[in-house]
Amino acid sequence: MRVSGFPPHSGNPARPALTELLESALVRMDKLAVQRLYLESGLGPLQFSEQGVAPALERIGDRWDRGELSLSHVYMSGRICEDFINTAFTEHPPAEAPGERIALAVLEDFHLLGKRLVGTVLKSAGIRYLDYGTATVGQLLEKVQMDGVRILLISTLMLPSALKVRELRDGLDQLGIKCGLIVGGAPFRLDPGLYREVGADACCDNASAVLPALRRLCGGVP
Repeated sequence: MRVSGFPPHSGNPARPALTELLESALVRMDKLAVQRLYLESGLGPLQFSEQGVAPALERIGDRWDRGELSLSHVYMSGRICEDFINTAFTEHPPAEAPGERIALAVLEDFHLLGKRLVGTVLKSAGIRYLDYGTATVGQLLEKVQMDGVRILLISTLMLPSALKVRELRDGLDQLGIKCGLIVGGAPFRLDPGLYREVGADACCDNASAVLPALRRLCGGVP
């Protein structure tokens, strides 16, 4: 059985078509359609996640921001994608990526979509990371020091939270902790130079940009 509109076993599907079909399936909360799209795409789990899952979730997040979808759509879409990732990589487990210890957090915000997307991409690449959830600057300083984190991925939604990255960077410097900061979220998309002003080492416009950013900061990430 084939999902209408998607060419079977194409091997190199048009990314917009895959994204749109996945978005539609996720909005309908149709787990079986997501699985069928994956099987018919001819892509591996990582390619499917990067080319389909991440952009589809971002589109759903944008529609929520515009008031077109409810928060339950965002939440359930993320859960369906996480279930897919867990299943796909149980069947095709990736080699664990060597490299620095990595952590992921939302800084003083409660919009978790960005972090969820990044976590999906990291899992897709077989990269183990510490999930700090939503945390304050003080909590992050304590956790980074205690866990020996060397790369911290930070998601923000509002400008005040993005500006807090400067406080985090200053705190790390005062403690003598060498930790790379990769930031992302709406404030950094609106102001491309903001990440430098707050002391971050790199900025990602979307979740798919996380892996290239990690490659630049530390070796061994696939």
